[in-house]
Amino acid sequence: MNIPQELLYTKDHEWIRIEGDTAIVGVTDFAQGELGDVVFVQLPEVGAKIEQEKAFGTIEAVKAVADVYAPLSGEVIAVNSELNDHPELMNQDPYGKGWIAKIKASKLAAEKARLLNPSAYADLTSA
Repeated sequence: MNIPQELLYTKDHEWIRIEGDTAIVGVTDFAQGELGDVVFVQLPEVGAKIEQEKAFGTIEAVKAVADVYAPLSGEVIAVNSELNDHPELMNQDPYGKGWIAKIKASKLAAEKARLLNPSAYADLTSA
């Protein structure tokens, strides 16, 4: 299982790459492996206001349907529309081309403390 050291994680298996006050979000290698082949991704709307730990999208896979939870509160400023035609990118490249959304974080300093570092996420997924 791949857990990039430069990212942060949620207990719900999303990854977060923070760039200034923007966060790029996707689901982890562990999550895509548990779901199986992804067949559809319901992306959030650009401009949507989201709250940390609230669902803001859905992933449909062969094995299950899963909500995607916002790792940070803020506004969705971009979505990966390539997933509409190629949802399998979540399986093939979960930390790259399989990203879901970009969020302009509104409470980054306060909410970042709730995220997991790579070591804590590794502990969570090995339990």
